[in-house]
Amino acid sequence: MARLMDLARTIRSKNAGPDCITFDIIFSDDAVYREVKQSGALTAETVAALFGIEPDRVVTFTAFDPARAVKFTIRRLRPSGSPGESDVMGSQMYAPLLDLEVPVSATLLRRLVA
Repeated sequence: MARLMDLARTIRSKNAGPDCITFDIIFSDDAVYREVKQSGALTAETVAALFGIEPDRVVTFTAFDPARAVKFTIRRLRPSGSPGESDVMGSQMYAPLLDLEVPVSATLLRRLVA
């Protein structure tokens, strides 16, 4: 197992209009991207569980092979900037993704440790 933060080059979140936050997980290596994608560890259902939200709040979930990236968007409970909303720009919302455990091959694990 490896943490997503040790596998991805970039994990970020940002505002996607007044009602949504979008997330990008970008990999610098094709083999790592393929293993994460095929592992089944990163899915719309996983995202919902990590963020403690109902699955229907995950608006989109897409793997984009040419960019070696996974992108998803979640619907906010409150519009950006409204009273009680916790992150106007959505830039601090990615933290639950960092420690996501992903099963990886022994070969990949050795590459990460080296």
